[in-house]
Amino acid sequence: MPLLSDDESCYRALRSRDARFDGVFFTGVTSTGIYCRPVCPTRTPKAQNCRFFTAASSAEQAGFRPCLRCRPELAPKVLAQGLVGTLMHRLQVRGDMDADVADLVSMSGFSERHLRRQFLLECGLSPVAVLQTRRLLFAKQLLQDTSLPITDVAYSAGFRSLRRFNALFKERYGLAPTALRQNRTVVGDAISLRLDYRPPLHWPSMLAYLRYRITPGMDMIEGDEYIRTVRIGSHTGWLRLGLGDRANTLVATVPMSLAAVLGEVLARVRMVCDLDAHPQEIDAVLGADPLLRSYVEGRPGLRVPGAWSPFELASRTVLGQQVSVAGANTLMGRLALRFGENVTTPWPELALTSASAEAVAAATVDDVAKIGMPGKRAEALIGIAQAIASGKITLLPGDDVPSTITNLKALPGIGEWTAQYLAMRAMRHPDSFPAGDLGLRKALATDRMPSERETLAMVEAWRPWRSYAALHLWLGKNPIYEYTASHLL
Repeated sequence: MPLLSDDESCYRALRSRDARFDGVFFTGVTSTGIYCRPVCPTRTPKAQNCRFFTAASSAEQAGFRPCLRCRPELAPKVLAQGLVGTLMHRLQVRGDMDADVADLVSMSGFSERHLRRQFLLECGLSPVAVLQTRRLLFAKQLLQDTSLPITDVAYSAGFRSLRRFNALFKERYGLAPTALRQNRTVVGDAISLRLDYRPPLHWPSMLAYLRYRITPGMDMIEGDEYIRTVRIGSHTGWLRLGLGDRANTLVATVPMSLAAVLGEVLARVRMVCDLDAHPQEIDAVLGADPLLRSYVEGRPGLRVPGAWSPFELASRTVLGQQVSVAGANTLMGRLALRFGENVTTPWPELALTSASAEAVAAATVDDVAKIGMPGKRAEALIGIAQAIASGKITLLPGDDVPSTITNLKALPGIGEWTAQYLAMRAMRHPDSFPAGDLGLRKALATDRMPSERETLAMVEAWRPWRSYAALHLWLGKNPIYEYTASHLL
């Protein structure tokens, strides 16, 4: 993440409208009472009228209202350091909009008093204030982008009282929620929401990567869009995802059946597409290496595809052991048919949700093996399903990576490669590198194949972006994904 040490640096970044700093800071303008993103298209205010904040919640507590043009709620996220940053990042990736202070206490393991002290120390705000801003900004996005009734907006954004929502919205933003409805976007009876990212984004590589892993009945590529089935808790539906008409924007469209879980839907999309990455910084580090330079130049803004759900990726990784990628696709389809749920979508070929960890955890080895896999691999799949279903392993961003890798390797059939791969994609760890991978070692070979230890030494200079370097090496010289080896699942 680009570092800005003072107001002068922030103002220079603001004047340049440099997208690298989008979400890194926000500018409060004292002459208007409004705060903006660095990429706001409005005229740059005078330096003496600017106050700079590292979080939208800080700007709002200082009395500034969010800009209706650049829309701070759409800014790419930044993983802050410390306890507060970790907790808020966990809420972000889980899409848990109605989380309260008690949930933060449970997640952190600290007392409410200590938690409040840490919030005040790290960001100058109480936990309640930070959570309120989070809900208000998400409600603002729903008001501007959807036709959801105000009551549904309030509850989708985590408010438990419509009266409290209306009062807080008017108090904080100086207008009633209905005042934002004139710019809404309606797509039939579906909900269409915008997701911004820091450019560049190499969308062809992302689509090609997903295309090669299509699971029958669960997902598909149609033109330049990715479409899949969705199940979140008791809510089922579908997702259509593609580039938006605006620069640096994706658009996610879902049915009304997912209205109650929109926060989690958007959080998962951001993870799958790695939308909160800082690609220019990553490309600058990796592109400086002679081995990677041509790859980076051919695929600027390459993202590491994430996981729609931890168990979906974990099951695919286990099912793909010692079989081709096409074979893994087939097994994933059979697993969904056996342990997933039926769902109705506008596409007849999409009618299954992925198997849940709970369903597989309760199955017998014979049951799982019937989809066409050896008993030992069925045991491994059940083992990781039980670990995820019980909460022993969560595989979420923000989890401690070393301890999670240790816990994964303690499960049957899970080795170092699988653990590193899951950390890379499910946990969004930017510096994972499965050094024992044959494809990576071949890509790094000169006169002979390097050992695992030698491989780790060779890639030390690529920290902390070794996950992106691994993907570049797997993709090779192809401008988009055409790799066919079975080890890249």
